[in-house]
Amino acid sequence: MNNMADKPDFYEVLGVQQTASSEEISTAYRRMAIKYHPDKNPGDEEAVEQFKLCAEAFEVLNDKNQRARYDRYGHAGLNGGGSAGGGAHFNDVEDIFSAFGDIFGDIMGGGRGGRRGRRVARGADVRCEVALDLMEAARGTQKTVHFRRHEPCADCQGSGAKAGSGKKVCDYCGGHGQVVQSSGIFRMQTTCPACSGDGHMIENPCTICEGSGFMPKAIETTVEIPPGVDTGMKVRIAGQGEPSPNGGPPGDCYCTIHVQNHPLFERDGMHLICRVPITYSQAALGATIEVPTLDGRKEQTLPAGTQPGQVFRLRNQGMPDPRRTGRGDLLVQVNIEVPAQLNEAEEKLLRELADLEHANVTPERTSFFQKLKDYFVSENEDKE
Repeated sequence: MNNMADKPDFYEVLGVQQTASSEEISTAYRRMAIKYHPDKNPGDEEAVEQFKLCAEAFEVLNDKNQRARYDRYGHAGLNGGGSAGGGAHFNDVEDIFSAFGDIFGDIMGGGRGGRRGRRVARGADVRCEVALDLMEAARGTQKTVHFRRHEPCADCQGSGAKAGSGKKVCDYCGGHGQVVQSSGIFRMQTTCPACSGDGHMIENPCTICEGSGFMPKAIETTVEIPPGVDTGMKVRIAGQGEPSPNGGPPGDCYCTIHVQNHPLFERDGMHLICRVPITYSQAALGATIEVPTLDGRKEQTLPAGTQPGQVFRLRNQGMPDPRRTGRGDLLVQVNIEVPAQLNEAEEKLLRELADLEHANVTPERTSFFQKLKDYFVSENEDKE
């Protein structure tokens, strides 16, 4: 089967249709692997080869990208024969147990799983919160954060055993950390319930940590906040989480961002909204006003006849994007501010303006008053 032309169809090997789902492929592989399992076929080299072929087929069809290439080009699409097409990826059945033994709960691996050694677990993640003002969120900053995690007990150095004592081999699993239960051809390998997979037992637990080997500790560290973060985003501090219980890598610390409200700017994603009050005369005659931005003051020209609520866009004056280059926009919305009090000169001018408005009624206002008159006339007619 070293020639790609001689390779059987992987779907036929597992006995599934080309439209089979991932779950159907996994179920089929499980069924075929049990059928050709070396423990069920001792001394049968042909069964071993078929067992390896089933694993090769599963490796390809269980991977979305490899399966797409295989569906389009056949074995030739697997990197010139590749891991599966070349037929040499799995040198022996131990390679298969190492690659796939856990996907079915090790029901087929039996004692072989113990040869791979006890699996170490990654430490748990911890969390904290970081409060930023808008300028810190826009420019990026470094913040000091506080959280709690466990660290090895100083008294027992993380062993969990009282000073001067040690651990003994677990009587239940014989130091393997796992126990195997057999039922016919099936072998179920599970974590030892007595030692929780450690393989050893503590005779005299440390009185400080009560045998856990770890003690809680308050941690203070710094985190780099990238520009453009928003409320709800998380920044990871690698390796600052809980330690592994059995020698694996530590977890991470995830800092949840909270950006405080700003007195001038309202945030809309990467855009900022600034509401600026202007006078009636500025709106009617046009003006050049100063508006605040993250980079300082900038001028914005208002055309004559600017309407209440009108929005002017200042490009690239918003928030930076933490995932890529570029900035959002600043949206300046103008609102006409009506003065609560007028001095004598202002009141005189406005009364003169009002007289002019009544003397020269605009078409829009004429239309409104006509509609108002028609409305009351119609209402009176209905009452009669």
